[in-house]
Amino acid sequence: MSLTPQQQLSKLTRDSQDILILLPHHLNGDTIASSWALAHLLEKQEKTVTIASDTLSKHTEHYPFLNQPKILIETLSGARDFIISFNTKYNKINGIRSEEDAQEYRIYVTPENGSISPRDFSFIPAQFKFDLVIVLGALDKESLGKLYEDNADIFYEVPVINIDHHAKNDNFGQLNITDINASSTSEILANLVSTTYTEWMDEDIAECLLTGIISATESFQKKNTTPKALHIASWLMDQGANQQKIVQYLYRTQPLNLLKLWGRIMAELKLDETVKLIWATVTQDDLTSSQSQADDLPSILEKIKTHYSTGSFFLILFQETPENVRGIMKASSVEALAILATLWQEGEIIDDTFIFPLPHTQIAAAEQEVITKLTKYTSP
Repeated sequence: MSLTPQQQLSKLTRDSQDILILLPHHLNGDTIASSWALAHLLEKQEKTVTIASDTLSKHTEHYPFLNQPKILIETLSGARDFIISFNTKYNKINGIRSEEDAQEYRIYVTPENGSISPRDFSFIPAQFKFDLVIVLGALDKESLGKLYEDNADIFYEVPVINIDHHAKNDNFGQLNITDINASSTSEILANLVSTTYTEWMDEDIAECLLTGIISATESFQKKNTTPKALHIASWLMDQGANQQKIVQYLYRTQPLNLLKLWGRIMAELKLDETVKLIWATVTQDDLTSSQSQADDLPSILEKIKTHYSTGSFFLILFQETPENVRGIMKASSVEALAILATLWQEGEIIDDTFIFPLPHTQIAAAEQEVITKLTKYTSP
C-alpha cells in the first residue's frame, strides 16, 4: 500500500537531519509564521533546521512576540563545497600552501616527483549539506528569487517538499502538499500537526501557526476564512496560542515607521470615481523620511482597502528606479484581481496583491496608464 502525503512527509523528515526551509522573495505573516512553527517542530525532533529567504531580515523584526528559530539566513553561501581532487596513484603530494591577494586565491601543490600534469586534477562540486528542502508558500521555484537563481541545482540534488495553498501552485516538489481550500499555509501545517505530529505540539508552535492564520485572514475578516480555518484556530488556542496577544501585536501595536509612512500616503490619497480606483504615490523620500522600505507598502495598501470599502481597486505607485515604476494593487474581489493580470501580463498575483512593473520615468505617466486601462475595461 502506498504512503499518504502525510506519511511521506513524516518519513522524509524522520530520515533527514539537516533540513532547509525555503521561503519566497515576497514574504508575509503567513509564510514567516508557518516557517517558524515548522522549524520549532523539527528542532524538537533534534533536527538542524535553516530558514532562508532573500528578504528575511526586512520582516523578522515585525514578530517580536514569537519565539524565533535558531538559524535564519538570506543566502546559501557555504551550502556546498567545491572539491579539487588530485590523482596520487603515481605521484604523491609532499605539501600544500596557499596565498591570497585582493583578486586571487592561489593554491601551491608540491609533488613528490617531477612536475604535475593538469590531467591529474579534477574539479568536483560536493553535495549540498542539506538532505531535505521544504518550500513554504511559494507558487513556483522562481518565486524564491535569488535563492533559486543562485542555487537551482539544489532542486535536482535534494528531495523537495512543496507545501502551499495557492490555486496556481506549480507542484514543483517531489512531494506536493497543496490545499487550495485552505486559508493559508499555516492552516495546512496546523492540520498536519494535528494529525501527524501531535506529540511534538507546544505553545510556541501553536502561537506561530495561529499568527499565520490570523495574518492571512485579517483576523478572520477576509473571505478566505472558512469553517475549517476557524476550527483549526480554536484547536490551536486549546494548545496554548494566545489570540488576544497575537491580534494586539499584529493590528494594535504598529511600528512607528509604518505609522509615519501610512500618514504620508493617506495625505496624498486620490480617487477616480469612474473606475472606483483609490490610489496614492510614494517617493523614495517618503520611505527614507519614515525609515521604511518598499516591502512595507503592501501592508499599508491593505489598511487603505480596509478603510475604503466603496472602492473596487486600490493602488500604490512607487518610483522604484529612474526608468521604472512599481504598481502594487489590491481589488475588492477575486474576480477583479484576475482582471488586473489580464491588463498587465508582466505582473504577478501574490496572495491577494497584484504587483506589476510600469516602464515610465514619471509617476504621472504611470498613473495615466492605469486609469486609461481600467477605464477601457470598465466602460460599457
